[in-house]
Amino acid sequence: MTHPGFDDVLAAAARIAPHAHVTPVLTSRAMDALAGCTLHFKAEQLQRIGAFKFRGACNAVWALDEADAARGVVTHSSGNHGAALALAAKSRGITCHVVVPEGAVPGKLAAIAGYGAVLHRCAPTIDAREALCAELQATLGARLVHPYTDPLVIAGQGTAALELLAAQPLDAIVVPVGGGGLASGTALAIAGASPSTTLYLAEPAGAAETAASLARGERVTQFTPDTICDGLRGTLGAINFELLRGHGAQALVVDDAATLDAMRWVWTRMKQLIEPSSAVALAAVLGNRDLFEGRRVGVILSGGNVDIAALVNA
Repeated sequence: MTHPGFDDVLAAAARIAPHAHVTPVLTSRAMDALAGCTLHFKAEQLQRIGAFKFRGACNAVWALDEADAARGVVTHSSGNHGAALALAAKSRGITCHVVVPEGAVPGKLAAIAGYGAVLHRCAPTIDAREALCAELQATLGARLVHPYTDPLVIAGQGTAALELLAAQPLDAIVVPVGGGGLASGTALAIAGASPSTTLYLAEPAGAAETAASLARGERVTQFTPDTICDGLRGTLGAINFELLRGHGAQALVVDDAATLDAMRWVWTRMKQLIEPSSAVALAAVLGNRDLFEGRRVGVILSGGNVDIAALVNA
C-alpha cells in the first residue's frame, strides 16, 4: 500500500478501537464569540499519550504480522510520535527504538522513555534523524514506522476527523500541518465521509514549507524551521503532499505570537491544556475571521504535551 484511501481509514478505526480513546468534541460559547463562527474542538490532547499520534502508531503496530512484530519497530521523533509508538509497541509486547534530535522537549523525551522505548540521540536535522533510523533498521531488522509518510500511520491519523464528522456536520476542518500525517489522513476522512467540507491547514510562519509547496505545485524541502511549534518542524512528506494537493487543501500561515495567544485562550476559557503545535489551528481561525465567519468549523486540537518548566514561566 503506497497511497491509502478512505477504506484504509475505516479499517484503521476498527483496528485501533480496542486501544485508542474516542476523544470528546468540545464547544465554547466564549470561543464562538471570539471567532465569529461555531467551533467544534476535537480534543486529541485527551487521547492516550496526550496527542493524536497514538492513532497512527497504534494502527501501524497492530497491522504488523507476527514475524515483523517480533523484530520490533523503529522511528524518529521530536516527541509525540515517539511516545505513541512506544506505547503502541508496549501494548503488543514488542521492542521500540526511537531516534530523538538534540534539543527536543525534555518532558516529551521522558514520556518516550517512560513508555519503554530505547532512545537514540542524533543531531537536530531531518537528515541525521533518517540516517540513524536507517542504520538501526538495518542492524536490528526492526520495522520502520515513519512519523507521517507511513500509509498505515496516515490512515490511523484520519480516524480523528472521521469521529469528528460523525459527531457533527461541518463546513470546514482546520488541522495543524508539519510532516502532514494528520493533515493527509484528515483529507482522506473528509473525502469519504463529507466531501463538501473544506480542509484548511494551519502552519507556523517559521516552517511554512507546506504553503510554499502547494503554491508552487512541488515540494519545498530546503528550509530551516524557526518556530515554537516543535511538533511542526518536520518536512512535508512526498505522499502527504500528493494527497493534500489532490484534495485541494488550503494552507493558512500563522505567526508564533498569534499561536501563543490562541493557546492561552484555550487554557483560560476552555480550561484545556494544549501545546503550541495544537493551538496553531485555532490561531488560523482567529486570524482569518472573514474566511470562517458564520460557518461550522471543526478544529483538531492535536495534543497537550507542554513542557512543564516552560509552562511555569509562560
